[in-house]
Amino acid sequence: MTYLMALSISTGILCGIWSQISIPMGMFTWAGFAGCTTYFASGKHKMEGFLLTIRQNIFGVFCGMMIIVLGDHFPFPGSIIIFSGLVTFIMCIAGKYKYFAFIPGTFVGCFSTFAGNGDWKILIPSLFLGALLGIGCELGGDLLFSIFGKNETEKQD
Repeated sequence: MTYLMALSISTGILCGIWSQISIPMGMFTWAGFAGCTTYFASGKHKMEGFLLTIRQNIFGVFCGMMIIVLGDHFPFPGSIIIFSGLVTFIMCIAGKYKYFAFIPGTFVGCFSTFAGNGDWKILIPSLFLGALLGIGCELGGDLLFSIFGKNETEKQD
């Protein structure tokens, strides 16, 4: 078994479980997948990847909420265009700083805020659990590979 096969099996099983338990938990299933995707897209592993994912997704939720709130409080023609442009600029320029450098994670949090109609009270825990799902998938893949893997040199970071 290759590492990719082990990781794929683990991810398939855990994501299938997530799709069944997220709704009874009151979470956004899709947002959990967005958090999991952010974790893997970060290129970081374990706690470092988790913290990066959470930080960037929450910053994105904050930015999305900023656009929504500004648009609600200042509803002039074209306000959403202006506020979206301004906040998108902030999201991108913040990438200059080490702690906000993973800009795609910020965009995932921001667009998830729009998809969730600004319901950040459900969105943030859903993204958080999705980041945990990402770690679980990786750890499960590591475990399967350690048991069934052909050769330890096949694992690639």
